[in-house]
Amino acid sequence: MSTPALPSFVTALEHGLYAIDTGFQRPAFDAAYLVVDAGRCAFIDTGTRLAVPRLLATLQALELAAEQVDWIIPTHVHLDHAGGVGDLLTHLPNAKVLVHPRGARHLQDPTMLWQGALAVYGETEMQQSYGGITPVPADRLMSSHDGLQIPVGARQLSLIDTPGHARHHHCIWCPVSRSWFTGDTFGLSYREFDLNGQAWIIPTTTPVQFEPDALKASITRLLAAQPDHVCLTHYGQLGDVARLGASLLGQIDELVAQAHIVNNTAKEDRHQALRDMLARIWLRRLREHGHTADEATLLHLLAMDIELNAQGLGIWLDRT
Repeated sequence: MSTPALPSFVTALEHGLYAIDTGFQRPAFDAAYLVVDAGRCAFIDTGTRLAVPRLLATLQALELAAEQVDWIIPTHVHLDHAGGVGDLLTHLPNAKVLVHPRGARHLQDPTMLWQGALAVYGETEMQQSYGGITPVPADRLMSSHDGLQIPVGARQLSLIDTPGHARHHHCIWCPVSRSWFTGDTFGLSYREFDLNGQAWIIPTTTPVQFEPDALKASITRLLAAQPDHVCLTHYGQLGDVARLGASLLGQIDELVAQAHIVNNTAKEDRHQALRDMLARIWLRRLREHGHTADEATLLHLLAMDIELNAQGLGIWLDRT
C-alpha cells in the first residue's frame, strides 16, 4: 500500500502520530497533533480557528473520514492551543472534546478567554491571528481527571493534571510511542535554535497562572515516565528529554531568583527590567548552546516570549 502524499505543513512521525503546523505567527511555531490507530483518531491541540482548514486537509490527505475522529483534546484552553476547538467540532460528527475540568466552562462560553487575550493583543491582532472562537456545546464536552484513560483505536491515551503554566492544563501520554503531548508545560523549543542536532528549550511564564513550584513538580512528573519523546505545541517532537527537562528546571529556578531581585525596581520600570533580565539570561544560554548569530536576530525570534514571560512574571510577583 502506498503512503499518501502529505501537505507540506504535516510531518509524519512514528507510531501513527502526525504533527501539523497550524500556521500561527510563523512556520514551525505552533503545532497540533493527530493520533491515528486502527482507523480511529484524536486531535491534540488545534491551534486557532484559522488552523481548522489545515486540520481537515490532514484528514483528507490520510484518507480518513471526519466520522473516524473520536476526540479533540486541547492541552489547555489558551487560544493558540484551543481557539479552533469549537469550529473543528462542527466538522466531526462523532467527536467529543476532552478538556481539563477547570477549562470546560471557558470552552462552553469563551467570552472571558477572548476578552483576556484581547486585553493583551488588541482587536487588530486578535482578528488577524485568531479569527474568533466558537463555543462548544455542553453535550459534546467531557472533563478529564488525573489518571483518566481513553481509547484511540487499540491504544489507550492517559491524561494527568499538570499545573504550573496554567491551572487548566493536562498532558497526554501515548504508551505506543512513549511520548508526552505537553502543551506548554514542558516549555518552548523553536527549530531555529537547533544546533548540531540538539534542541534548545525555555520555560514559559506567560500570564496569568505561572506557579514555579507547581510547574517544576509537573515537569518532574513527566520526566518520571522516562519518555522517549515530548511533543511540544511550540514546537514539534523532541528526544533527549532528560537533558531538556534538567535545563527547564534550572531555568525556572534562575528566573524566579532573578525576578525577585528585579522586584526591587521601581514599579513603573519593573516590566522593562523583567524584559531585560529575560533577554540577558536567554542570550547567555544561547551562547552556551553554541549560537553565534547576532543578538538582534536572536532577540527578534524571542520577542513575543520575552514580552509575555515578563508580563507573567510581573503578575506572579504581585500575587506572591
